[in-house]
Amino acid sequence: MIVAQRPNRSNEPKASEGKQVARKTFVIDTNVLIHDPSAIQRFQDNDVVIPLVVLEELDSFKRHSDESGKNSREVIRYIDSLKAEKMGDLHTGVVIPEGPKVRIHLEANPPQRDGFPLPLDRSANKFLLVAYLLREKGESVVIVSKDFVTRVKAEAMNLDSEDYENLKTSYEELYRGLRRIDVEKREIDLFYKDGTVPITDGDFRPNEYAILTSPEKSSAVCKYSDKTKKLEPLIQITRDIWGIQPLNVEQRCAIDLLLRDDIHLVTLIGAAGTGKTLLALACGMKKVFDENSYSRILISRPIVPLGKDIGYLPGTKEEKLYHWMQPIYDNLEFLCSTTSGEGNGAASLEFIMESKKIEMEAVTYIRGRSLPKIYMIIDEAQNLTPHEVKTIISRAGKGTKVILTGDATQIDNPYLDRDSNGLTYVVNRFKNHRIYGHMSLEKTERSELASIAAEIL
Repeated sequence: MIVAQRPNRSNEPKASEGKQVARKTFVIDTNVLIHDPSAIQRFQDNDVVIPLVVLEELDSFKRHSDESGKNSREVIRYIDSLKAEKMGDLHTGVVIPEGPKVRIHLEANPPQRDGFPLPLDRSANKFLLVAYLLREKGESVVIVSKDFVTRVKAEAMNLDSEDYENLKTSYEELYRGLRRIDVEKREIDLFYKDGTVPITDGDFRPNEYAILTSPEKSSAVCKYSDKTKKLEPLIQITRDIWGIQPLNVEQRCAIDLLLRDDIHLVTLIGAAGTGKTLLALACGMKKVFDENSYSRILISRPIVPLGKDIGYLPGTKEEKLYHWMQPIYDNLEFLCSTTSGEGNGAASLEFIMESKKIEMEAVTYIRGRSLPKIYMIIDEAQNLTPHEVKTIISRAGKGTKVILTGDATQIDNPYLDRDSNGLTYVVNRFKNHRIYGHMSLEKTERSELASIAAEIL
């Protein structure tokens, strides 16, 4: 019998000691409400203050067609609903069902602000002034902002400040999808003989992989089945997948996840060159073109550098997307070259694109669609917020498989980090579900140069 090693649970919350906690006043920044439009409801039994300058910024964002505009409109509608339901005066405070007392602070530029050290030439400083004035009135003020500079300014004025933690999870403690277990050789022999090994006192996640090793240098790679409660063998690969063979154990496990139709959501996290996108594309080509398991492949990437918009480039939508999807085209041409022979990759790629079974789309335009029987790849998913990821995954129709790939340590979104991005959030929330699988890819296989660069730079 295999006895599973229990993962480290040191980051689990401790039991409450029953101490009385003083009521605090949380002043919420605009970026927090855009990141999580339900943030107002999260501060139980405390005061939540929304400065007028925050409402003005939300009003300016609401015209945007991206996620920031959607979330801004949602927050404004929610605040307006509190007024419409006549729950009280928003200026003096309204106690909402979730517990917090919400109020809007209208004094944006008071004549008396002795001691406030910053000029009021920008919205961030006006936001800080509200917190400063509330503290001067004797309230226990805490600034909540996802902007690091704002938090530093607050601390310089002896104002308590915090990052918004509700949608965060520790990247260091993140579920990796693969564990190594030392066993006796007879356990490995039993696995190869019977095809399964029972688990006792286990703490495996559904679809978690394990490398069994013995002192005699025997080893086996297996996957935990939540249905049978046993370790089972991986799907046999009789030939390469569009010219691709796994180069390490993590890649082999990732391919197993990508080829299983009963696993509808897969996340692959790894540094540049670990093969995340290439493996996802190769398995997608096999499932769509060889096995006809899905109707087509839909590939998307968040367009962060241009404010999540593709309007600045000339041409049609397809011509604009081409520049952002160039890494995808490079991988597709590589796969076509490996299967068609050197020099024939471009012609094979042209034939595949003309088949209309591969679709490129900007993340912005996925919202509102219903996507049945699609093999959907979202590349660079670490640049998405948790709410954006929710919007994308909820588009999946019957028979659709969603693959999220990315590197949680390489984020372009200024208000996300490796703990709060959508990719990390999905791993933490889905890790106990049977239809989900995850693999962290550690080894760079692109080239020796890429491997060294990923390690030392």
